[in-house]
Amino acid sequence: MNTIINNLIENIGPGKMPSTAYDTAWGARLSDVAPAIAEGALDWLNTHQLPDGSWGAEYPINYYDRVISTLSAMIALKKYNPIKSKHQVERGVKALENIVNGVTKDVLNDSNKVTIGFEMIIPTLVAEAQALGIIKQHGDKILNSLDELRKLKLSKIKGSLINRKTTMAFSAEIAGEDGLHMLDIENLQEPNGSIGHSPSATAYYSLYVNQNNQRAFDYLTNNVKEDGGFPNVASFDAFEISWTLWNLKMIPNFEATPRITCLLDTLADAWIPNLGIGFATQYSVKDSDMTSLVFDMLYQYGYKKDVESILGYEEEEYFRCYPLEANTSISANIHVVGALRQAGYESKHPSVQKALGFLRRVKGNSKFWLDKWHSSPYYTTCHAIIACAGYDNDLVSDSVDWLLSTQHTNGAWGTYMPTAEETAYAMQALWVWNQSGSKIESNILKKGVEWLEANANNPYPPLWIGKCLYSPQIVIQSAVASALTLGKQI
Repeated sequence: MNTIINNLIENIGPGKMPSTAYDTAWGARLSDVAPAIAEGALDWLNTHQLPDGSWGAEYPINYYDRVISTLSAMIALKKYNPIKSKHQVERGVKALENIVNGVTKDVLNDSNKVTIGFEMIIPTLVAEAQALGIIKQHGDKILNSLDELRKLKLSKIKGSLINRKTTMAFSAEIAGEDGLHMLDIENLQEPNGSIGHSPSATAYYSLYVNQNNQRAFDYLTNNVKEDGGFPNVASFDAFEISWTLWNLKMIPNFEATPRITCLLDTLADAWIPNLGIGFATQYSVKDSDMTSLVFDMLYQYGYKKDVESILGYEEEEYFRCYPLEANTSISANIHVVGALRQAGYESKHPSVQKALGFLRRVKGNSKFWLDKWHSSPYYTTCHAIIACAGYDNDLVSDSVDWLLSTQHTNGAWGTYMPTAEETAYAMQALWVWNQSGSKIESNILKKGVEWLEANANNPYPPLWIGKCLYSPQIVIQSAVASALTLGKQI
C-alpha cells in the first residue's frame, strides 16, 4: 500500500481526468483553425459512441450529460465529417429521441442532477442542431422544463458582461455565434490561456471570438489527451492536490514528505486572504467549497490560513458556494463545518449552527444528502458524517444507519452498482465514526476491504458533475488507498 500511495503522491499534478464527449466535440469543431486538434477529436467521437447511439458517460446514466454530449457530438460530426459520420449521426438522433421521450418528471425536477450550465448551454446547441437539420421536433421537449431556471440565472447577472471573474466564463459557449455582446472579451481569458479552465469554452473562444489568439491554441494543444479527446476541465491542480492529501491525511501518523510539502506550499501560495482559493491555483473565481476543504487540509498539515476567507461566504441562512449561484451547494456547507471545526469553533458557534441548520433543513426526513457536484449520495453523506462525528452526532446518526443498511452482500457500496469510489467513501466515514466512540462491527469494514482490494483498479465511472460527468482519477485513487489502509486497522 505504501508503494501505491507514494506513486499517487508523485503523480499529483495539474489533474488527471479521462476525455469527455462534450468537450471533445468542441475540439472537433476546430478543423479550419486547428486541424491537428480537430482530427484527433473527430476520431475520438467516431470511436466513443455508446451502444444505444448516444454519447456521454455509459454509467451512471444522467439525462443532462447524455443530451448535451449527444447534441454536441452530432453537431461536430455533421459540420466537419458529414459523409463518414452520416450513420453515426442518424443513430445519435434516434438515441436522443429515446432519451428525451423517456425522461421522467422527477429527473427534470431534481436540480442535483443538472449538469453545470445546462440550462444556458442547451438552447444554443438546440438552435444549432435545428439549423443543421439534425433535429426537428425534440427542441421544445428539451427546453420546456428549463425556462424558469434559465430566467433565474440570467436575472443573477443582471446584464453584466461575462468575464474571467464570473463562473459563467466556464460556460462561455452559451453566447453562441450571435451573442458576443454578452462577453467582456478583453477580460475573459485566464493566465493559462484558457477561458474558465474549460477546453470547450476555450475551443468556442478560438472558433468564434478570436481565431488569432495563440495563448488559447497553446492551452488546447497542451491539454489534448493522448487519445485525441479533451477533459472537462484543465487544469484543476488545487482540486487534485487538496483532495488527494485530505484523503491521505485521514491515515493515522501519515507524515508529510518533501514532495508533499512542496504541494502544500503550492496551495498556500495560491491562497488569497479574505477570498481563499478555487479549483485551480490560477483560476480567477474562488469558492467556499474549495476554500473550506483547502483550509481544513492545510490546517491538518500545520499550515494556518485566515478563517475570514470562509466566513466571507456566509449568507443569511447558509454559506454560498459561488457568487450568483441559483441553488445552494450542500457539500460546500458540509466542508464549511469541517473547516470551522478545524479552526477551533465550537459546534454552538452561530456560523457553525447556520451551516448545520441548513444541512438539517435540506435533509428533512431523509437519511442521506445528495449534492449538485456529485452523482452519488455516498459522497455528500459520508463527508457529512466525517465532519460531524463527535461534533453533531444527532445530525448524522441515522445516516450511519443508512450506510450500514445499504452495504451490498459482497461488502461494497454503490448507488446503482458497487463502485470503488463509493465504497471508499463509506469506509472512510465508518472508520471516523468508529474513532469518535460509536463502535462499528469490524466485520463490516473487513468485508469492504476484501471487495475493495479485488476491485480497486477497475475503471472508475464518472460520478462527478461538471458540464458533463467526469472522473478525477487520482483523487478517487487516494480515497480508495485511504479506505483500504483505514479498514485494515480495525
